[in-house]
Amino acid sequence: MPPMNRSARLEPTSILTGSHNAPSHILYDWDNTLVDAWSGITAAMNAALAAFAMPDWTEADTRARARLPLPLAFPPLFGPDWTRARDIFYATLAATHLATLRVLPGRAALIGAFPAARQAVVSNKSGAFLRAEIAHLGWEAHFATSIGAGDAAADKPHPDPLWLALNRLGVGPGPAIWYVGDTALDMQAARAAGVTAVLLGDAAHDGGIDQAAPDLHFLTAESLAGVFSGTGSCACPPGAG
Repeated sequence: MPPMNRSARLEPTSILTGSHNAPSHILYDWDNTLVDAWSGITAAMNAALAAFAMPDWTEADTRARARLPLPLAFPPLFGPDWTRARDIFYATLAATHLATLRVLPGRAALIGAFPAARQAVVSNKSGAFLRAEIAHLGWEAHFATSIGAGDAAADKPHPDPLWLALNRLGVGPGPAIWYVGDTALDMQAARAAGVTAVLLGDAAHDGGIDQAAPDLHFLTAESLAGVFSGTGSCACPPGAG
């Protein structure tokens, strides 16, 4: 259910970006939005696939197919013994994910351009792995809270994890809250939660910008950060950036 204080609305800052005001609060997706963790995820996926005598995935396969939280994604793929695949996946990921984690271009500056008390991470990555990666990068001080798979009653695209983050931030949903992600599922979750759906990048791995159908679209982290500082020219409508 939505936050108890969902009627709360913070006035956005005065920076205008086309027909949208700059945000009062920012929620970020994690994988492929702020960081590149695909190498480690692919290695863990292939360990699970190998145990079931299934063909390996390439990193491109993982980028295209990894959307849902593991408890929803694994049963159709691995069948009744999917929990064994889960255990293999997590054991492999635990051994490799920090060493293979990479910050995407411009993201460190992006998260540093907005007040930490007003930004958070909401991801379908397991909460324990998500917070370990945030700590590994030394980014804990940049986010007021972080929500991963299993932390809320349901995972994305359900709005529950976004609402949980907003509750922890002490605000309710509304257009002044932006959820920044890289897939159509992220945009779906944002709309379900009643916040502005912001696409970062071209979503080429997920059918492109039109399929994502965001409220706002930024091709680069620099253009998004420019909105926070007042140097950005616009938050482009879908397809215009």
